[in-house]
Amino acid sequence: MSTVQIQGVLPVFQTPFHTDESIDFDTLQREIDWLFDCGADGIVMAMVSEVLRLSDEERRQLAEQACRFAHGRGAVVISVGAESSRLAEQFARHAQEAGAAAVMAIPPVSTALDDSELRGYYTRILAAVEIPVIVQDASGYVGRPMSIEMQAGLYEEFGGRVLYKPEADPIGPRLSALKEATGGQAGIFEGSGGIVLVESFSRGIAGTMPGADLIRVLVALWRALQADDIETINSLHPPLCSMISLQTSLDAFLAIEKYLLEKQGIFPNSLVRGPVGYHLDNVTCAEVDRLYDLLMSRL
Repeated sequence: MSTVQIQGVLPVFQTPFHTDESIDFDTLQREIDWLFDCGADGIVMAMVSEVLRLSDEERRQLAEQACRFAHGRGAVVISVGAESSRLAEQFARHAQEAGAAAVMAIPPVSTALDDSELRGYYTRILAAVEIPVIVQDASGYVGRPMSIEMQAGLYEEFGGRVLYKPEADPIGPRLSALKEATGGQAGIFEGSGGIVLVESFSRGIAGTMPGADLIRVLVALWRALQADDIETINSLHPPLCSMISLQTSLDAFLAIEKYLLEKQGIFPNSLVRGPVGYHLDNVTCAEVDRLYDLLMSRL
């Protein structure tokens, strides 16, 4: 079982595609190298990796290559959520075999489930592997909020192998409620792209899982929070919040993040697998450029 620390800045990498929409693994390796060179403490394969738009085989290939490209430089977290417990178990076992330090799972999104069914789903994933399992409430994008009681019950049964990424509104109060319900001990990760990172840090998070596009900003902000560097916090956080506020859906996150990765020379294109529910227009691109330039000037 992996003993890699799962903490700090753990960006969720975007999946690059060739023009025929096949996965571009050469660009993926360049992206992962760049993330670690910029100070990332690990990498995550999750929602903005477009896992819901990949085949089962592609998900396995992407998990294997992410673990290989990381070269032991930090924790690799692999999203294994699925519409059935059986499939989630299979993804989790595969991720562990590939070398992941932890897996993360959203609940099934096609059916409204009660606490008993959700508890059974996560229990089966936890029983299938020895590595930590991050319970992700991704209801800011898909699905429905999960109760604090159900989530805390998993920690009571499985202890520190259960971690959390709460994204249901209101994020701050629910984060604190989850922390309190687990005796102040559970590892919790911020997952809003950074818009509530400062508030979440004061509530005792173990790390943040933003997108990959603004890795240099997020690393600098995280280090400033650790050092109680108020000047840097006040300089970086407002324009970061303005940037994230433009990203009002999963497809908006994907469009802007891939646009910025192409702008920085990491991706050769900004292709997202369709159909998509959001397209960048010229005015939004100009605003993204303005905020990006402002953030870079403050590093």
